[in-house]
Amino acid sequence: MGIRPKKLASKYMISANTLRNYEAKGLIPLAERSANGYRMYTERHEAYLACIQAMAPAFGMEVTTKVLHGLQKNELDDALWVVREREVMLHREKTSLDQLVNEFQSYADGTQAYDFKQRFSIHEASRRTGAPRSAIRYWEKSGLFTTERDPNNEYRLYHEAHLLKIRMIQVLQSSIYSEETVNLKQSIALLEFQNMEHAMKLAESIRTYLHKTIKLQMRGLYFLYRLIRALGFAETTEAHS
Repeated sequence: MGIRPKKLASKYMISANTLRNYEAKGLIPLAERSANGYRMYTERHEAYLACIQAMAPAFGMEVTTKVLHGLQKNELDDALWVVREREVMLHREKTSLDQLVNEFQSYADGTQAYDFKQRFSIHEASRRTGAPRSAIRYWEKSGLFTTERDPNNEYRLYHEAHLLKIRMIQVLQSSIYSEETVNLKQSIALLEFQNMEHAMKLAESIRTYLHKTIKLQMRGLYFLYRLIRALGFAETTEAHS
């Protein structure tokens, strides 16, 4: 027996309009229709909704949409590689943060010193951090840091603290938009690297966020696997193993 839209929406704490939008955008299969033309949903639709609600906080709606579209096109392998790419990005960001923390520790214990007198062009800032120049300009325009200008040509000038901020922002580059990530970026914007204790505390807050994210990703993968099994992909894979 099918499930009426209102009942299904209530179960997943969404509106009936959201349910219809998911259907219109191809996030869930088209609903079946009753004899009188009403939408009727099935357990398969429930598996899709559970997957959306578990994956979106961990991978974002863009990735979730790509994965679910792939499944509905019977492109399981492509869908799985989309997810794995995001997992790899998170690991890279964690590695980058660990390196930053080690540098902060070196600054704090005096084995490494800042050179705030040295100035860099945006080309050099990009080369040293690996961040595209367009991204660096965007982050400055967003108020995450403010640069000086060369009095001779008005070009932007960056120093060591800017590079550290850019690297911290990069750790959050693939983060899902949320109040938590907004607060972390605002904290980066306000950070003064003369106070290394604050820098270390902020780095630990970012580490906590990354730990939380990997747990969310694991939960998302669990519900993705449940959906894959519900769609019959798992049986096909196991038959060829």
